[in-house]
Amino acid sequence: MQYMLLIYLEEQSLSEAEREHCYQESTAYAHKLNAKRQFLGCAPLYPTATATTVRVQDNRPVVTDGPYAETREQLGGFFLIEAADLDEAIRIASEIPAGRWGTVEIRPVVHVPGLPKDSFVRPDELAHVPS
Repeated sequence: MQYMLLIYLEEQSLSEAEREHCYQESTAYAHKLNAKRQFLGCAPLYPTATATTVRVQDNRPVVTDGPYAETREQLGGFFLIEAADLDEAIRIASEIPAGRWGTVEIRPVVHVPGLPKDSFVRPDELAHVPS
């Protein structure tokens, strides 16, 4: 089963050096998961100041700057994994480096028939995607 591991933390909770170290640790962890065929993708997100929110009102998009909600912790990134069950997903989530500074939410992914076979493309595969 696929699980989305959503990483929430206060955007200013890490120094630039800590953030870079977290990226390095996360990369190593992604390789560890990949060796076990559990890694499907991951990425950090830019700060909420770069966010754009779209709502549809009267069949027209209404675009605003910023995130949807003001909260103490913001969505900072994600891992998309393959795990046998929730217990295994919890074990994997507990080892995500950024979890030391924030919260990791685990959500099972709904399989929707008819989507493109590989609907999530990993960054290392982008060079192979036809333009």
